Amino acid sequence: MDIESYVKKCIAESESEDEIVEKLSSIIRFYKDISVSDSVKLSRAVFDEVSVVSSLDESRFLSYPKSNIHMGEFGVGSRGKGDFFVHSKIAEIIRNSDVDSVVNPTAQDDGGVVEIDEDSRYVTTAIDGIHSRLGDYPFLAGFHTARATLRDVCVMGATPVSLISDIHLADDGDVAKILDFTAGICAVSELTGVPLVSGSTLRVGGDMVLGDRLVGAVGAVGTSSVVPTARSEAVAGDVILMTEGSGGGTVTTTAIYNNFPEVIDETLNVQFIKASRILNSIDGIHAMTDITNGGINGDANEINKTTGLGIHLYEKRIVDLINPRVYDMFKKLDIDPLGVSIDSLMVIAPANLVDVIVDSLTESNIGVDVIGVVNDSGVTTIESADGEVNVLVPKFREAAYTPVKKVVDLLDSVDFDEGAAEIDRVTREIISKKDEIVRWIRNRYE
Repeated sequence: MDIESYVKKCIAESESEDEIVEKLSSIIRFYKDISVSDSVKLSRAVFDEVSVVSSLDESRFLSYPKSNIHMGEFGVGSRGKGDFFVHSKIAEIIRNSDVDSVVNPTAQDDGGVVEIDEDSRYVTTAIDGIHSRLGDYPFLAGFHTARATLRDVCVMGATPVSLISDIHLADDGDVAKILDFTAGICAVSELTGVPLVSGSTLRVGGDMVLGDRLVGAVGAVGTSSVVPTARSEAVAGDVILMTEGSGGGTVTTTAIYNNFPEVIDETLNVQFIKASRILNSIDGIHAMTDITNGGINGDANEINKTTGLGIHLYEKRIVDLINPRVYDMFKKLDIDPLGVSIDSLMVIAPANLVDVIVDSLTESNIGVDVIGVVNDSGVTTIESADGEVNVLVPKFREAAYTPVKKVVDLLDSVDFDEGAAEIDRVTREIISKKDEIVRWIRNRYE
């Protein structure tokens, strides 16, 4: 619980200091085993800090333009239409910057790439956050976050060389969570031969957050001597292949909160690194990506936007490549397998490479099949087993995969067009703010 925000809300509602302190003291004692007198002292200290902050004049450094659009109501972080739109706005801010890179978020790709010297050597970086529902299962959180970030580097055609960890545990959390999370990362490190070399450990919100929430991220760095593959390299006529998928953090979360513990076992592997190393040794592949953000539905539509091309998919071939236990869970829970992360690799390559790719992966006991083709339609279509063809449109959120998400999916959300207009407005204002501050600093010190 963010007690600073709670106190700000109470002040805005014109509650008195004594009322706020009394309420906050009771809340603090729910989380902390401290005396009434100590909880009152802490509450008054919080009230004093928030009062000081509230009285500050808002300058360009201390304020930001408000969109009044909340994360949840616009689906940000939920791997759907709203999330993709906000990512496009993040890319717009980056595109406005005058610092060059080979691949950055404007390409909506898995990792970013910079050229580091005149010998055309490249560094690829990626970072993935802990799945929000795995904070109480730190080993699994560390394992799947490390695996995801390594996969993001591998699909760009780079060889991962190091891992970086960033862990934030709230004030009342057991320190063992940090250690167990680190062990999960190190399990992936040992299985892939990629060392964990550095990181940061902090509290969530310092003294101003109650509870035991674990959040954070794992980053990966990779190198290559050729320009890494990017989604933008796809061309009409390419063939799309997909490897077998058993899921990662999302499938693990689904299994935990719907009581399918046997499915968790299926997610604990590093098959992607084996597949990626094989694929990266094959010349001529145009692009690779992992099927995560909103499932193949989301990834295909991101490719549409990035390239302007279209995609035609074959549903049965996709379903046949999903781990049977995972797919059985999806069916029992009525979860759309096309709208949720299954952690397969999607490979886009010329048709003449199909046999080479399939034979190479099959020899290493990695399932793979052709699941579609790239065309110039500009949209994604999917063909069912009986030949029916439909346009595949990203939903507002990814397929609901926990009981809570199924309820949230039914709640009213902000009107997308209205929300997008507000977010577009504040993006322009924030770019102007950034430009102004950069000019101010340069003029002051140069």
